Amino acid sequence: MLLDAGAVRFGAFTLASGATSDVYVDVKRAWTDPARLDLLAAALAARVGTADRLAGMELGAVPLVVATALRTGRPYVILRKAAKEHGTRQPYEGEIPAGARVLLIEDVATTGGSSLRSIEIVRAAGGIVDRALVVVDRESGAAERLAAVGVRLEALAALRDLRGARS
Repeated sequence: MLLDAGAVRFGAFTLASGATSDVYVDVKRAWTDPARLDLLAAALAARVGTADRLAGMELGAVPLVVATALRTGRPYVILRKAAKEHGTRQPYEGEIPAGARVLLIEDVATTGGSSLRSIEIVRAAGGIVDRALVVVDRESGAAERLAAVGVRLEALAALRDLRGARS
């Protein structure tokens, strides 16, 4: 479905991490179509498990988190890349009760930098994060970096799967 949506492109690309790659994954090209977003939400919802709530970083994870919350009935939190400079200055929108088990949802994991920032925000608020669920794991160190802070990375697809499915 990601390939059909044009969300996976082959060529020469510079990633957010600064690394170069011959594959670019833009899950946004899939989640902007309601039918594809629904498929992604169904796959994510099937793996929510016992989480009390869902969380995801703006922009890439927002539709995924909202659609998954609608399917599961779980409350959700949107994490900010940078705290607002006005109002409450919170680094997130929504509630994170102390001790709540929070499932982090991401679109793509590469080195895990964004996920680590998300985990930091949730834990600072008193939430418990021990799992992160991503649509695509680029297999570039994110799983290992998250494991080092006690978080298991689970992916709907790995980069090798997308390469193998390329027609």
